Amino acid sequence: MAGRARDPVTVLSIAGFDTGGGAGIPADLLTFAAHGVHGAAAIVAVTAQNTRRVAAIEPLSPRFLSRQLDAVFSDFAPRAVKIGMLYDAARIRAVAGALKRWKARPVVLDPVLVSKSGARLLSRSGVVELKRRLLPLCDLVTPNLPEAEALAGLKIRDELDRRLAAGILADLGARAVLIKDGHGRGREVRDLLFDGEAFTVFAAPRLKTRATHGTGCTLSSAIAANLALGRPLALAVERAIAYLRAGLERGKFPGAGFGIPDRFPPAVRPARGSA
Repeated sequence: MAGRARDPVTVLSIAGFDTGGGAGIPADLLTFAAHGVHGAAAIVAVTAQNTRRVAAIEPLSPRFLSRQLDAVFSDFAPRAVKIGMLYDAARIRAVAGALKRWKARPVVLDPVLVSKSGARLLSRSGVVELKRRLLPLCDLVTPNLPEAEALAGLKIRDELDRRLAAGILADLGARAVLIKDGHGRGREVRDLLFDGEAFTVFAAPRLKTRATHGTGCTLSSAIAANLALGRPLALAVERAIAYLRAGLERGKFPGAGFGIPDRFPPAVRPARGSA
């Protein structure tokens, strides 16, 4: 119907499908729902995966990935895009082409290189293509410490190294960088945000939990949802971190391996669709 208002806000996930439901697109869609936004999805690859390992990966063709993206962008007009597992250089080129074609903004990239169980989820040539083609299209990139080291090409030992890595990723084109500290040590988790001009540290006591499968997917999706709802970057990150921590405190263990965050923690009420 012409002139009909779009309700609710739509956020698009571009990622892999986790058959165990703990990470990737299943985690993204649950996170979107918890924030009161509509989730659309374009599947890059399907994994045979559970809470212990990734047994196999079957990528969809770049051509079909492009058709999924065009189908979503042409109808839903997403207010934000979250990108996760991309598999290889060919799929990255398909995604980058669609983002340019549809002038997508804001774009949140979770640069998934390796799964929780150690399976490689992005080829080495894909890492090169990600840095060359995709980072310049991103409003925020959210690497963990190993991913930041791989993308920036340096060993991160301290706070100064983290700031240097964030600056390098910004120089590669990302408008903002959030280096996550989940892999770090110490009593505090110190997530570092660089918005292109200034640094902000989000510090909180480190939680002891094995409910860590899909945490990166959950955080980046929560940030994208908050951005889609009109919140400024720092607030979107702050709210997303609080949402993830609440979920981790109520971690669930549906399988025999790593647990997953509760995507509907009672401490964080679903958003009503407004900033």
